[in-house]
Amino acid sequence: MKWTLIIEIAKALMLARRKQTVIAATGVLFSITMFVALLGFMNGLNSMLDGLVINRTPHIRFYNEIRPNPNQPIDQSEKFENSLNIIRSIKPSTSRLAIYNSESIMRTLERDSRVLGISPKISAQVFFNVGTIDLTGIVNGIEVEKEAELFSFSDYVTAGDYAELNQTNTIILGKGAADRMLADIGDVVQVTTAQGNRVQLKVVGYYQSGLGDFDNVNSYASLTTVQKMLGEPASYVTDIQVKLHDLSLAPPMAKELAGIFQIDADDIQTVNAQFETGTNIRTMISYAVGITLLVVSGFGIYNILNMMIYEKLDTIAILKAIGFDSRDVNRIFITIALTIGFVGGALGLLFGFLAGLGIDQIPFETEALPTIKTFPVDYNPKYYLIGGTFSLITTYFAGFFPARKASGVDPVEIIRGK
Repeated sequence: MKWTLIIEIAKALMLARRKQTVIAATGVLFSITMFVALLGFMNGLNSMLDGLVINRTPHIRFYNEIRPNPNQPIDQSEKFENSLNIIRSIKPSTSRLAIYNSESIMRTLERDSRVLGISPKISAQVFFNVGTIDLTGIVNGIEVEKEAELFSFSDYVTAGDYAELNQTNTIILGKGAADRMLADIGDVVQVTTAQGNRVQLKVVGYYQSGLGDFDNVNSYASLTTVQKMLGEPASYVTDIQVKLHDLSLAPPMAKELAGIFQIDADDIQTVNAQFETGTNIRTMISYAVGITLLVVSGFGIYNILNMMIYEKLDTIAILKAIGFDSRDVNRIFITIALTIGFVGGALGLLFGFLAGLGIDQIPFETEALPTIKTFPVDYNPKYYLIGGTFSLITTYFAGFFPARKASGVDPVEIIRGK
């Protein structure tokens, strides 16, 4: 049987039940629209929340952790080697926070093809002297251009010019810390280090990451400024931050390089495991809701096609009586289902995209996220491909069972009944 004739008959049956056909297509349209809009919106939010952490977190961080020496003298004594030795109140051994031979380590990392870039850093515990009150904080010494290139530092500087950090004795205060000190841009703040060194720094900007606790404590200065504050040489570095081309390589690389350099290393997946878990759960919920909408629309098509079969039993009988076999009848009703799925799915993808554009224009302003002006939406083509594929699969199965029932109709029984 020619497909052109099957398509013509399917078209005639759909137009004869125009209202039911439009309702079925509208159900698919609504489902696909909500599926695409929901996934785009939820994954846009996920990307925004992930960005708050991932943009500011190195894929691998090298540092020296201060810990008690596990090799105590009593454990190394032959006299007590077969004894159970209990030592209380073990204090950390004399060790350095600075990374030994940091310049050589950074040169080695720069030659590694897996590494996108590196940025040295110094974390210094300080007191901000505000009148008679001392506020605790952390001043992070950074290479300004590297930090802007690898960790989007400039995106989080909400006031002032981050490039002014390259000048000596300047600082960008965390917005929370600036509010607590009532410090304006251009003011000079006095900082006392843990070693007792006092230095005056000019405020050249505010930093706001969106994480309130972080912004209350952390501020930024150039690497040179912090080294001078601490009275340390130019080679003094407490952290080496590494960005990779492939984020998934972070855990094995951290273990590998920690063993090579004999230094402590953290990878981003381990440090932020709970955050990644939350993102995965939100994504699963989005997909579950969207697929449920598609399945519900499939049941609607199933019911409409069932009703169409009961109402068109005489037509089916006539078709079979004039030479259409069971496979042809099956193809007719599956063609009807797929046509509804294709038209409704295509319109649903279009309206889903327009819904995403509409959400993307809704103002979303909060002091916690100053760089975000509207609700975030992800326009990943993957969501449109999944939505279109599922609309065809769902409608196919919604039409398969009614079509199989229609193909089994006995024309003699129907005509005799008439």
